[in-house]
Amino acid sequence: PLPVGEVGEVVAQGLSISPGYWNLPEATVESQRNGWFHTGDLGRLDEQGYLTIVDRAKDMIIVGGENVYPREIELALATHPDVTDCAVIGIPHPVWGEEVLAFVAQKPDAHFEPRALIAHCRQLLARYKCPTRVELLPAIPRNAAGKIEKAHLREPYWAGQHKKV
Repeated sequence: PLPVGEVGEVVAQGLSISPGYWNLPEATVESQRNGWFHTGDLGRLDEQGYLTIVDRAKDMIIVGGENVYPREIELALATHPDVTDCAVIGIPHPVWGEEVLAFVAQKPDAHFEPRALIAHCRQLLARYKCPTRVELLPAIPRNAAGKIEKAHLREPYWAGQHKKV
């Protein structure tokens, strides 16, 4: 339990809660602790007890109700011979909730259109998982530990939104 307005992970308990993830025993164990299902969503309660989902603890994009894992898309993009680095985030979409945006750093001598990378992904992934937009960057921003700074990439797209999902 947290005070009103404070953000924390949403957990649930009850008879209607899923018994686990289909054919994913590790994910099931990770999500179910001490009788509570850990959703991976971050939310806050208001004074009336209403819950607002504001972000995700897990690196996941939800496109039209479908879970899309950025890592899967990043691995597909990395198979392109001219891609040196990439990062994938979800950005707001008025109909689907989120859409997939890929940031790509290309080899210095490479010259390709973002459409070519989207087409490349469509050969490897389901259409709803493919980026709808690609932005070319000289380098993908990383912190001192080498981890992609996705919060930095997401900020301009989610600025002014009352939630980040």
